[in-house]
Amino acid sequence: MSLHETYGQPLLTFPDADKSPLSIRAKALVFVDPRSRQLREDLENLAPRALPVLIRGETGSGKELLARHIHRGSDRTGLFVSVNCGAISPTYADAELFGYAAGAHSGAASSRAGWFGSANGGTLYLDEIGDLPLPIQIKLLAALENHEVTRVGAHQPSPVDVRLVAATSIDLAQAVAVGKFHERLFHYLNEGQLELPALRERVGDILSLAEYFLGIYSQRLDLPVPLISDAAQRVLEHHSWPGNTRELENVIHFALLVSSGDEILPEHLNLPVSPPSLAQIEHQARQILNHGTEAERSALKRLLEGLASV
Repeated sequence: MSLHETYGQPLLTFPDADKSPLSIRAKALVFVDPRSRQLREDLENLAPRALPVLIRGETGSGKELLARHIHRGSDRTGLFVSVNCGAISPTYADAELFGYAAGAHSGAASSRAGWFGSANGGTLYLDEIGDLPLPIQIKLLAALENHEVTRVGAHQPSPVDVRLVAATSIDLAQAVAVGKFHERLFHYLNEGQLELPALRERVGDILSLAEYFLGIYSQRLDLPVPLISDAAQRVLEHHSWPGNTRELENVIHFALLVSSGDEILPEHLNLPVSPPSLAQIEHQARQILNHGTEAERSALKRLLEGLASV
């Protein structure tokens, strides 16, 4: 793990990033915004413990990176195994997750450990765990509680030691209420919880992430690294980012390709101009209070007093 300085703040990256099949956004996370700093404290408290963890956050917000950070902060020496539950075949979910014995089906000349067995001694990350079929959820809970799995076609269970880190972009409590998520598995996961705020709610992270993506893509494309103009920075901070970090990555990649000078301007971002969110207004107010001139702080005070009198 290494730290790069971006806007004077630490940026988390992984040294094997170039060899990883993960996208760029799944290799970096910043903890600049106050909400992100609190998240990092919570994450580092959970990482060394044996508890399962449920990460809740919107699609594209960086949940897998948090899971990888938890694994690296633990004392587990096994693999980090990442599984997208939505991509598991409903027909072969049992075999994919728990493995199968030799001869379990035609063409199975040898046994396979499955995703669960591959994570033995390590961490199993299940993205969008709500997409798992209910019967598989029940088997998953049994495997976690009993520390053993029975592969498809096997007669005896195999011992396993797996820590589960799961992620969801939906409210699993609501899914439990309508019978679409296993209640006991939900309570098992709730022992450790992390809430990853949407990018629009951690405005302080936006520019640091933008600089990171700009540097990575400039290096990959062998292009000079342009500066992000003050006007473009304001556009980035005011955008609502419905696609979260994934959208920010795409916007910066596009801007790098269409900018012609040594500076990225608002028109290169191809973003609509939208009014700032409450989180963005609060962030800008804090910036003025902490780092603004006396005139800027006085103007902000008058504005707030005027709003209070309305």
